[in-house]
Amino acid sequence: MAPSHDTHEHEHEHENEKRDLRERARAFFHDNRPADPGFKLPQTFLEVESEEQFLWLKAWQKQVHAAGLIGVEWPKQYGGQGMPPGSQRVVAEEMGRAGVPFLVNRIGLDWAGPTILAVGTEEQKQRYLRNILSCDEVWCQGFSEPGAGSDLASLRTSAVRSGDHYIVHGHKVWTTQAFWADYMILLARTDPAAPKHAGISYFLFPMQSRGVFVRPLVKMTGEGGFNQVIFEDVEIPASCLLASEGDGWRLAVMTLAFERGASEGSATGGALAAGGEVARLVALAKGVCRDGRPASEDPVMRDRIAELAIEEEALLASALRARVPGLVEERPLALPFLGKLVATEFGQRLAALGQEVEGPLAQHAFGAERAADGGHFQRAYMNSFGFTIGGGTSEIQRNLIGEKILGLPKST
Repeated sequence: MAPSHDTHEHEHEHENEKRDLRERARAFFHDNRPADPGFKLPQTFLEVESEEQFLWLKAWQKQVHAAGLIGVEWPKQYGGQGMPPGSQRVVAEEMGRAGVPFLVNRIGLDWAGPTILAVGTEEQKQRYLRNILSCDEVWCQGFSEPGAGSDLASLRTSAVRSGDHYIVHGHKVWTTQAFWADYMILLARTDPAAPKHAGISYFLFPMQSRGVFVRPLVKMTGEGGFNQVIFEDVEIPASCLLASEGDGWRLAVMTLAFERGASEGSATGGALAAGGEVARLVALAKGVCRDGRPASEDPVMRDRIAELAIEEEALLASALRARVPGLVEERPLALPFLGKLVATEFGQRLAALGQEVEGPLAQHAFGAERAADGGHFQRAYMNSFGFTIGGGTSEIQRNLIGEKILGLPKST
């Protein structure tokens, strides 16, 4: 059956909305690009280590929110604008083109918020979603534990029901922004007698509760951002439970799908959202000399940079393809899962090539006086390992794609 006239008009209206949104976003980011704050800014939300950085980035998100450019696809009754799918990606693309900072409440915007929107009660949606968009409440993620990272279902943090409360006891690790967070999406075991996947529940955990201890972890870059969190018999209201007891594994898989890009309704944008790293690499190659001439004139180096430029364009095209229903209907999670795998490994290879372009200058750490481009690619390379590990290592990601999405048999 051919599409109706009304359908065509509806689609045309949506395209006009997105075109107007793009113009508005482009003008806003052009006119409001923040000045250099005078201190080091993190490259991603994983490296927010100081209160100075956090408060500056929080103020930036509030400014973007006040301009009506965050959560534009979320329903109006929860603080969004109810715009058609793909609208937030328009904003993210303009953020990337403008080279403005990322939105600091990424876990709230991209993981916690979409999960609450999908399965939360009306009371939970009204309580949490607006404050996520405005950055009045910042979120972290409490999934991984010592001994339960890739094998997440082996987690041992417990939540025991006691009247109208739960008592939480345990230990989480690699918890990004836990030090600044108001809430955590927490996985805890509520039924120790059930099979390990079946005994887990999902909580919207208030981080200011008594008995919560956050201990920072320093990465090889010397930066913080990661933390471990200790729960010593923490009492939380039973209303913090999301969905039902024992439903935690299903919700965790949903959240991980959002983390890997299955939802674009609140994409956090930033300088990497629309590519641009290859352009930075090209500029570096033009300004750094190797064997007495600019590295950009080395034919081998030019070929390797060109390969990365082609890959960058392919990644952007793949993101566009993911929004065409007819192309993803059979396996809707294939492109998000593949995108996470390919994009993180691409970023790692690009940063490694950046250091190779620099040659001897690559020995200077980021921020050093003689470091090329401020040591951007040294820092990006070391930080890249957090992305090829977080949200499922590349090895685990390949297993998930093969077994769960493509239906391939398990290897023996």
